[in-house]
Amino acid sequence: MELQHFSHQHPLVFIEETSHEHEKVNCSGCGEMVSGPIFCCVECGFHLHKQCAEAPSEMNHPFHRNHNFNLLVSSPYGGGQFICDFCNKLDERFVYHCSCGLDLHIKCALFSYNIAEKRIAEFQHIARIDPLISTENRPEKLKNAQCFACWKPLLDSVYFSPDCGFYLHVKCVDLPPEINHLLHPQHPLVLQFNSQRLSCHICQKPQRRGLVYSCSSPCEFVLHIECATIPTKINHLCHRKHPLTLQFKDDSDLPCQVCQETKHKQIIYCCSVCKFGLHIECTSPPQIIEDKSHHQHPLILFWRHVSFICDACGTPGNYVSYICSTCCLIVHKKCISLPPIIKFYRHYHPIVHTYFLEEHGFEKWECRLCYEEMNTDHGNYFCSKCDYIVHVNCALAETYFYHVVDSLDTDEAMELSFEKVTDTSIKHFSHDHNLTLSEDIVGDKQCDGCLLSISASCYYCSQCDFFLHKSCAELPMRKHIWPHLHQRLLRLTSGYIFQCLFCSSETSGFAYTCDECNGHHCLQCALLSDIPGCEGHEHPLPFFRKYAGSCNACGVSTTAAYRCKSCNFNLHGKCLRLPLIIARYKYDEHPYKLTYHNKNNDPESNYCDICEEKRNPNHWFYHCEICDNSAHLDCALEKYLFIKLGSICKLGDQHPHPLTFVRKFHYIPKCLKCGKLCLDLALECTTGCSYIVHWECIKPSDPFWVWGIKTIKLLPKDWTRKQLIDGT
Repeated sequence: MELQHFSHQHPLVFIEETSHEHEKVNCSGCGEMVSGPIFCCVECGFHLHKQCAEAPSEMNHPFHRNHNFNLLVSSPYGGGQFICDFCNKLDERFVYHCSCGLDLHIKCALFSYNIAEKRIAEFQHIARIDPLISTENRPEKLKNAQCFACWKPLLDSVYFSPDCGFYLHVKCVDLPPEINHLLHPQHPLVLQFNSQRLSCHICQKPQRRGLVYSCSSPCEFVLHIECATIPTKINHLCHRKHPLTLQFKDDSDLPCQVCQETKHKQIIYCCSVCKFGLHIECTSPPQIIEDKSHHQHPLILFWRHVSFICDACGTPGNYVSYICSTCCLIVHKKCISLPPIIKFYRHYHPIVHTYFLEEHGFEKWECRLCYEEMNTDHGNYFCSKCDYIVHVNCALAETYFYHVVDSLDTDEAMELSFEKVTDTSIKHFSHDHNLTLSEDIVGDKQCDGCLLSISASCYYCSQCDFFLHKSCAELPMRKHIWPHLHQRLLRLTSGYIFQCLFCSSETSGFAYTCDECNGHHCLQCALLSDIPGCEGHEHPLPFFRKYAGSCNACGVSTTAAYRCKSCNFNLHGKCLRLPLIIARYKYDEHPYKLTYHNKNNDPESNYCDICEEKRNPNHWFYHCEICDNSAHLDCALEKYLFIKLGSICKLGDQHPHPLTFVRKFHYIPKCLKCGKLCLDLALECTTGCSYIVHWECIKPSDPFWVWGIKTIKLLPKDWTRKQLIDGT
């Protein structure tokens, strides 16, 4: 008997029994070693199992009713290979291919067809193995194997011997081809290949391979085999009044009474009368949880529906809990796995989870995030070095607030930013020359670190216009900056103009820079505590991330504030960082001082001497006591207060020569970019070529500048002298 097969150019001869000459020869259709009756080509050694040779060129598969499969000799994809959607194996031989992207090995297609058609006789000769009874040594790969139909672990149930070439539960061969389900009463659900790769409506997990129950109508409703078999109504210990029915959750805020989670679960067991809900996976929580990394004793499930305060997080519960009788603890299920040690973004040291605090001599404790009173008889996160305490739910409220650490170790070795030369001089990392300590600075001088006025002891350079507050000169090279969410220590840098990531001020001063994101923080933001003090108020002002109200200093509304709750006194960050003293305003003879209260009750004094508009007497203002001049905050503060005049930079894409920052008061030229007078901060060519532009016209505007990532490098203070010495 001969066969002209579409896959081969020569006729194929039928051979009833294979002989020695056919040993170690593979079938060109399925790739397995030939045995039993075969078709072969006597001219070129082409072999096909009889089953592969007689496979139909087109198949209407019961598990894929919408389209037909076409038998192809090779993969329809580039590269010549495909992945079978039944067994998940890679191959390059015969494939049943559907236009919707579903592919099956020839043997997988024929085998699954027999399952669909309930040809039980095809499975009678295959041994069945019960994993609970069988004592055979199983190969390692079998321990990790999954059933090709339901894609659950093979060893979870009785399975067919893998000698048949397939991993398959016995129960999955006997699945009904069609079911009616409570969650989708509109249409029956049909056993199908999951060709659309849809997620199950119950567990919401995807299953790329295998079989699912799906609606043949365009409802896109899918259930995994295992999910389709769970009971739709149960009686449960923790709610004995009524049965619980499997249903779509109509109240998005209804929490599970075991884990208390409300998100991401569309289908739950629910009693609509009592508004009682349970996640499917929470109907049978573990009776005992033992995890010594979180608690040294086993925690036992307590089904009784009673009210309690969780000893791990300090919040109420009136649902299923776990207890430790040794320690007399009762906790939420979700709190069993609280991380023991975390690095919290607001604090330098790691903080430890504790179930209670011993007496520390404090009348009351306040959470350092929400500033509500703490109950130290219950769980919290605590730093014993600093007496720093946070509610558990505050510390873990956002995933970016913290990361889990293994120990309390921190890199506390302080790297100094200077070297001591003599008792009164230092060599600072930011400057080429030695700096001398002085208590007597004549004239209006500005610190090159923080750009604020100098009114106390400072270090100065005798060769160039460089000054540092003593405190700015002695800053550490690495520091924890609490507003910055990356937890590594930030690095002290200088010699750049940048926009602060936190307050958006543009400055030529020092920065603490993150090595991870390259974000820059000006010193005023970097040195600000999360509970700072302020001369304008007698109490500390802790930072509140969420606050809807107005600032007491300027009256502007804000969504975050530094607050004294007891006095209802609120400042937004900009006003808290206001300079206490600012240099003379343009033509004024004296500095202006930040003033918090209007001492003069005369209404005629409530005017700004700069803009000549009325002032709100309840708001802060700048005042010169000598001249009795007053000014609005915004009027007194120049726009670019923190860029030091005389700083030099080079913008090669704008001008070939170095440019210096200037502010013109007498002769005021026009900006070469916009044509307007340079009344504000400008950049002027240092070589005298008459090039001058507004800083506003030439500064970067891309997002990397706005986000505090991009910088402009400054040239050394003595740049001009160096060029003359070098002859360049």
